[in-house]
Amino acid sequence: MTVDARPSDSVESSGFRSVTAATGQPEGGAFAVHGPADVAAACAAAEAAFDVYRATDRETRAAFLERIADEVVAIGDDLIVAAMRESGLPRARLEGERGRTVGQLRLFANVVRAGQWLGLRIDPALPERQPLPRPDLRMRMIPLGPVAVFGASNFPLAFSTAGGDTASALAAGCPVVVKGHPAHPETGALVAAAISRAVAASGLPAGVFAHLVGPGNDLGAALVQDPNIAAVGFTGSRGGGLALMKLAQARPVPIPVYAEMSSINPVLLLPEALKARGAALAAAYVGSLTMGAGQFCTNPGLVLAIDGEGLDAFVTAATGGVGEADAQVMLTTGIQAAYEKGAAALAGGAGVETLARGKAGNGSTQGQAALFQTTAEAFLADKALGHEVFGASSIIVRCRDEAELRSVLAGLEGQLTATLHMDDGDAAVASCVLPLLERKVGRILANGWPTGVEVCHAMVHGGPFPATSDARTTSVGSLAIDRFLRPVSYQNLAGALLPAELRDDARGDGVPRLVDGVLSAN
Repeated sequence: MTVDARPSDSVESSGFRSVTAATGQPEGGAFAVHGPADVAAACAAAEAAFDVYRATDRETRAAFLERIADEVVAIGDDLIVAAMRESGLPRARLEGERGRTVGQLRLFANVVRAGQWLGLRIDPALPERQPLPRPDLRMRMIPLGPVAVFGASNFPLAFSTAGGDTASALAAGCPVVVKGHPAHPETGALVAAAISRAVAASGLPAGVFAHLVGPGNDLGAALVQDPNIAAVGFTGSRGGGLALMKLAQARPVPIPVYAEMSSINPVLLLPEALKARGAALAAAYVGSLTMGAGQFCTNPGLVLAIDGEGLDAFVTAATGGVGEADAQVMLTTGIQAAYEKGAAALAGGAGVETLARGKAGNGSTQGQAALFQTTAEAFLADKALGHEVFGASSIIVRCRDEAELRSVLAGLEGQLTATLHMDDGDAAVASCVLPLLERKVGRILANGWPTGVEVCHAMVHGGPFPATSDARTTSVGSLAIDRFLRPVSYQNLAGALLPAELRDDARGDGVPRLVDGVLSAN
C-alpha cells in the first residue's frame, strides 16, 4: 500500500516541510501529514497482506529483500543529497550509511535462504515409551504479524525507512508500517518509494509496506495502538521509548516494543594501558567522541580510570583535543538545544569540573564538544551524572582504587557497550571487572572505540534497560530477526497438514533441524 508522503500544496499540510539542518530553515513544498484514517488504512492493509506474505517461500522473500537493496541504490545521488541537506551529515558518512543499509538487506536475504531462523525441532513419536508414550511434536518459528517501525533521527538511512528494523521484520515475514522521522521526510519518501517499487516488482500485496509521516506524536501513538500492529521497533530517546512501551502495554492486547533508548557506553582505561599510551588513547577518544557531532548511540559518554600520572596525562591531552574540536551541525535545532541543556546540567553538577568546550559555532544548529570530570564519590552520589547527553559530551570519573572502580560499575544503568583499554599487565583487573560488565552491557570491546557497529551474525546492539527495553534482543545483526518471530508446536498432526519444512519429505533442503535432540544439517 502506497501512502502518499510527497510534498503537497494542501492547506492541512502547509506547516510540515523539510528542514535544512545547517540553517534550521524549511525548504521546498509541504508534505502531506497522515492522520488516524491513514494509520487505520495502512495497518488494515498490512493485516490483509500478512498471511499471503508470511506464506512466501524463502527464495521469494530473499529476492524481495535484495530487490529493495537494488532499488535503494538505483535512487542514486538524489538520496545522498537529500540526506545531507536534512541531516547535516557529510557525504562520505551518508554514502557509507547507504552501503550499510543495502548490506544489511542483503545479509537478511542470506539469512532467510539459510533457514536457521525457522528454529525447526522434531521429536518423533515414541509409542512404546513407558510409563507413557510420547506424541509426535514438531516446532517452527512463525512471524508475529504487522510491525510498526519508527525511523531514527541520527541514521536517516540505516536505522530508518529501510533500516535494520524494517529489514529484519520483512525477513521474518512481517509486513511493515514505518513512521518516518519528521527530521528527514524527503529522504524517507525517496526510500519508501523504492521499497514500494520492490513490493510491486516482486508481485507481493501492496500492504506489505507503508510509510506514514507527520510532525507530531499523535501519529506514532495511533500506530502503536492500532489493533492490527503486533510489535514495534524503535530507536530514539528514553522518553520516547518509554511512552511507546506504556501505550503498548495499555492496549487490550499488549504487544512488545523493541526500543533502543539510552546509553553512555563506559570506557575503562586500565592502569598499564594509561602508562604506556595515555596520550594516544586521548587522541583516539576525542576522535570517537566528536565523530558525527557525537550523535551516536554508542558515543563514549563516560570514562572510568584509577587516579595516577597516567590518568593525568590522558586528561591533559583530552582537554586540549576537545578544546580544539570544531563545532558541528547537529541533526535538528531541537537536538542541539537539548544537547546544550544536558551539557549545562552536567556542568552544574556537584563536584563536576568543566575541562573543555570545543570551538564555538556560528549558528543555532551547531554543537560544541564538552568534556567534564568528577570523582567516583560525586558520580555515585548523583545519578543524573550518568544520564545520556546526546551529542559530543563526556565525563571522566576519577576512581581512587580498583574497589571504587568496581563500585561505579556496579551502580551503572544498563548500557549498549563497555570498552576496556588494557595492556598485558592489566589482565588481572580486566578479569575482575568482566563479570560486572557482562551484567551491565550488550557488547564488550577491548582496545577499540564503541562508535562503530558491524552488521554481522555475532553482533549484539542491545543491552539491559534503559539501553533497550529487552536485554535479550539486538537491533543490529542477523539475530535481530528473532524479535519478530514466535514458536508454534504441532502435536500429532498428519503430514499433509504440517508446514512444508516440518514434513518428513522435507529432509535434504539444507535447513538445519534439531531431531530428537540431535542437530542435523538438514
